Amino acid sequence: MSAEMLVVLLIIFIMFLALILELARPDMVIFSVLVIFLLTGILSPEEALAGFSNQGMLTIALLFIVSGTVQKYGIIERSLINWLGNSSRVKGSMLRFFLPLPILSAFLNNTPIVLTFTPIIKNWCQQHGIAPSKFLIPLSYVTILGGTITLIGTSTNLIIHGMLLDYGLTGFSFFQLSLVGIPITIVGFIYVFTLGYRLLPNHKGFREQVMEDSKEYIAEMKVNQDFVFSGKQVEEAGLRDLKGLYLIEIIRGDERISPVRPTSIVKTGDRLIFTGLISTIADLQKINGLTLETGSDLGLEDLKNGHTELIEVVVSDQSSLLENSIKQSRFRSKYDSGVLAVHRNNERIRSEIGDIILRPGDTLLLLAGSDFIRNYQQSMDFYVVSSIATPANLHESRKKGVFSVIVLLIMVLLVAFGWLSMFKAMALAVLIFIMMKLITPEEAKRYIQFQVLLLIASAFGIGIAMSKSGLALWVAEWLLYLGEPLGILVILILVYLLTNIFTELITNSAAAVLMLPVGLEIAETMDVHYMGFAMIISIAASASFITPIGYQTNLIVYGPGGYKFKDYVKVGTPLSILVMLITVTIVRLFWF
Repeated sequence: MSAEMLVVLLIIFIMFLALILELARPDMVIFSVLVIFLLTGILSPEEALAGFSNQGMLTIALLFIVSGTVQKYGIIERSLINWLGNSSRVKGSMLRFFLPLPILSAFLNNTPIVLTFTPIIKNWCQQHGIAPSKFLIPLSYVTILGGTITLIGTSTNLIIHGMLLDYGLTGFSFFQLSLVGIPITIVGFIYVFTLGYRLLPNHKGFREQVMEDSKEYIAEMKVNQDFVFSGKQVEEAGLRDLKGLYLIEIIRGDERISPVRPTSIVKTGDRLIFTGLISTIADLQKINGLTLETGSDLGLEDLKNGHTELIEVVVSDQSSLLENSIKQSRFRSKYDSGVLAVHRNNERIRSEIGDIILRPGDTLLLLAGSDFIRNYQQSMDFYVVSSIATPANLHESRKKGVFSVIVLLIMVLLVAFGWLSMFKAMALAVLIFIMMKLITPEEAKRYIQFQVLLLIASAFGIGIAMSKSGLALWVAEWLLYLGEPLGILVILILVYLLTNIFTELITNSAAAVLMLPVGLEIAETMDVHYMGFAMIISIAASASFITPIGYQTNLIVYGPGGYKFKDYVKVGTPLSILVMLITVTIVRLFWF
């Protein structure tokens, strides 16, 4: 092993540790490694920047816009709600609802699909008196599987396609992945609604738990005439930085002041609503002029009014909130909303809300303005998993929604028949959407997830460093050393397992970029066709079922479903094994 190879291996190992320990956002960790490779001379500026001009990465950026435009008008959401109907047969109705989802996720970004349908499924389960945990993990798994059917089904497919083109090789055709994607989707679908359904827990969702135990989350204090700070601002009255408590609303007759700002005025007769460590409310009772309303029957739903809503969000793995406490991030000022409660691993974090340092997958219940969802639906800080309001002009919205779907289908056909490349087709679709005023340039910019693109582009450079230093060849030789005596089937399993482990521990995009150079080195050494290894790596990088952190959609349903980490391990492990066996078998039959 050369010195350069050893340095690359050491830096990548440190990168893995940083990602696993969540020392910083994944995009910043991987970008930092790219900069180190650039500064040490391992990569030239041209090599370091190669990922930023890669066709696959740029196609993903365009797909964010296309997918966002199609889903903006809610045509698919409304169609599926109508398709679901009002049947009383629980399992049959959900099967009916889930059947179109793999097809949708084969052509659209599955993250917004899961975001859109999580509240729909939760509401439906609530109406029928069943636990949403029985259907939210299946929602994530089914969309992941559906994404393996086509070239645009998931960013992983496009990343590998772009890398193959960069290597001067032929990329995937539009439906080439269907050879594996359709069988694993069918088998996976059957699994999640048979054995998987039995393994799923009967957990109540986060919001439902909070509603049932509302007295543990909120307390009410009455402002009497002898309160010396009556007529003063909240900050002057000492109600801003309380130990363990958080003032979220002031009720003054029919008026409700929420969220409460430091400059809000406290008046005699006000009802002050606090959340946080309700056990510390006794400290407030020591203040003259404040009385605890012990007989109050105020519940969380009562905090809502025409201007505020209870909104559930899940902290993303790309969030800028991860490195600071809620207080340090100035959450209340930044998002104009108050945090009622924080759940992690299906348990409430019992500490001062302002001091909680957030992690990916944490679920927050917010008291926020009615425009919160519209303003932050595309935020990379968290996933909003509350229902989106129906557009005001439904007829106009329906026409634009149908037109956007037609444009997408035409683009797919142009690519499938080889008349346009994927990049050109998506660029044309975006141009049509902007020219026809289905979206504005500002909306298009909001749909692009720049942090995801930074991660992918940076990972490309790391893949080049692995190839250039000889590390990819070294890993390939070790895999061959272990598997070659046992045959090609074992080598395929080892490549699949290594890719899948990387996906579960870091991200699917990084796993794909790191493993493709290894797969290509193995193919060249064995003198076999590279496409089989590209297929194996593409599927393995997408098939993340065992942890909530390996794939965004798993993270989205983590809190709303009230899941624990072990639920993913229990339900996802058999599915991972099934998908691996089917994938390896098909690749072995068709390419080797």
